[in-house]
Amino acid sequence: MIKCWIEAMRLRTLPVSLAGVIMAWGFCFLYDKFNLIPAILCLLFALLAQIASNFANEYYDFKSGLDRKGREGPRRGVTEGDITPQAMKFATFGTLALACVIGCSLIYYGGWWLLPIGIFIALGVMAYSTGPYPLSHHGLGEVAVLFFFGIIPVTLTYYVQSLQWSLDVLLASISIGLMGTNVLIVNNYRDHDDDKEVGKRTLAVIFGRSAVSNLYLFNGYIAVALMGVTWMSMPIWAWAIPILYLIAHTAIWWQLGIRTGARLNPLLGMTAMAMAAYSLSFAIIAAV
Repeated sequence: MIKCWIEAMRLRTLPVSLAGVIMAWGFCFLYDKFNLIPAILCLLFALLAQIASNFANEYYDFKSGLDRKGREGPRRGVTEGDITPQAMKFATFGTLALACVIGCSLIYYGGWWLLPIGIFIALGVMAYSTGPYPLSHHGLGEVAVLFFFGIIPVTLTYYVQSLQWSLDVLLASISIGLMGTNVLIVNNYRDHDDDKEVGKRTLAVIFGRSAVSNLYLFNGYIAVALMGVTWMSMPIWAWAIPILYLIAHTAIWWQLGIRTGARLNPLLGMTAMAMAAYSLSFAIIAAV
C-alpha cells in the first residue's frame, strides 16, 4: 500500500517543484539575502503543492475516464484499484490544506498581499486537472507549469527573503519554468496515443510528437540563454554548469526521438534531475 502512494506522488517529477525554490536560494546567496526559515517554508510549500497536484491529477483523470488500466506511463493506483477514489480525494485536499497552512505562515515574512497569491496557487493546483476547463486537457498544461513551477516559486521565494524584485531573478524564473515544461512534454509525448484515444488534448495531441520534441530542445537552449548574463557574471569555471546541462539536455532529446512506450519513462526522471542539478549547482556556486 505504501508503494502505491509513493507511486502516486510521482517522485520522478518532484525535483521540478524543488528546482525553482533552490534557484531562488542561489540568488539570495548571491545577493546576501538568504533567510533560512522562509527558505525552508517555501521549499515545503512547493513540495506539498506539487504532491497535491499529482494526487488531484490522478483522482480527476480517473473520475473523467481519462486513465485506463495498462497505460504506458507509471501505474495509476486509483485506476488499477490499488487506492480507492475516496482515499485519493481525501489525500488531495489534505495535502493541499497542509500546503496552505505553510503558505499562510509566509505572510509573516512577505506581507498580507501573499494571501491572494496563495489562493491563486491553490486554485491552480486544482484547475490543472479539474473545473470547467481543466488546463491539462486543453493544451495549457505547459503554460501552467511555466507559471506555477517557474515564475511563481522563483520570484516569490526570492521576494519573501529579500523583500525585493529583480530582473535577473525574473529571467531565471522563466528559465526554470521552461525546464519544467520539458518534464511535462516528455510525459505527454509518451502518453500521446492514450490521451488521443480518450480525447485529452495535450500539446502532443494537438501538434504531434515531432513538434513537441522540437519544443523540448528549444526550451532547454532558451532556458540557458535567459540566464546568460547571470552566468557571465560568475567565475569562468562556473560556465561548465550550463554547458554540461545543454550536453545532457541534447542527449535526452536525442533519446526522446528513438524511444517509445514505457522506455520513455526514464527520460522523464532524467529531465527533472537535470533541471534540479542545474539549480542546485547554481545555488552552491552562488553560496561559496
